[in-house]
Amino acid sequence: MRIEKVLNNNVVTVIDDQNFELVVMGRGLAFKKKRGDFLEEDKIEKIFTLSNQKLSDKLKTLLSEIPIEHMELSEEIINFAKLQLGKMLDDSIYVSLTDHISFALERFSKGMKIKNAMLWEIKRFYKEEYEVGKAALQIIHSKLGVRLPEDEAGHIALHLVNAELNEEMPNMVNITKIMNDILNIVKRHFRLEYDEESLAYYRFITHLKFFAQRLINGTPPPDNENGLFILVKQQYKEAFASVEKIKIYIDKTYNRELTNDEMLYLTIHIERITNQIME
Repeated sequence: MRIEKVLNNNVVTVIDDQNFELVVMGRGLAFKKKRGDFLEEDKIEKIFTLSNQKLSDKLKTLLSEIPIEHMELSEEIINFAKLQLGKMLDDSIYVSLTDHISFALERFSKGMKIKNAMLWEIKRFYKEEYEVGKAALQIIHSKLGVRLPEDEAGHIALHLVNAELNEEMPNMVNITKIMNDILNIVKRHFRLEYDEESLAYYRFITHLKFFAQRLINGTPPPDNENGLFILVKQQYKEAFASVEKIKIYIDKTYNRELTNDEMLYLTIHIERITNQIME
């Protein structure tokens, strides 16, 4: 491999046989080297091939500015997350999580502590990702001897959820708020406490996550002619009544009217979860 550009002593870019730019990382990989020089294969530790040029440019900029240890930590955490969650993560995670971890370590070294205002919601809605976040803090401690606060496990979890849904962080904050607001509407309507370990709750949370994502992104909602809507409306009257409150909230807050399909599936999920609790 010939060097296309030296970013620092540890990171270079190369052009492969298909004319794609690759980011290559390794300790001392580019020491005393310049464009056109050959890389020493035994020093190559990681080759990044990202999905688009904009993302690749962001990664190049990031890797030229942070210690190589931070990238190595992030990659180890990402690989662990993929294994534990069994989910596809968008390539953007290599930029967003690495940048966050590096900045968190920098803040910690300066004695700056930033509270995670959404920690309770993250623990509640994204349990698997939060457990990975806690494991990530252990990885960071074992590698660097730095014990970051629990708030950072929440931040890491949210970055993972972002990568699962391919969303930006501000969108995830809004998605989480919508989920929380809808859960509170249902909770107040039925005067209930959720069984957060139940399968029905898990299914409801999953449904709300994608419902909120469509709402935030302005994705046109499905609205099929569905005869089941009338039947469900008549049969599950209390669940449907709570959905009508959700409809008012969505219309007032986001200026969008729920379709019959959306109301149908919300009603079914709410009926299932309330039946389980009230049995």
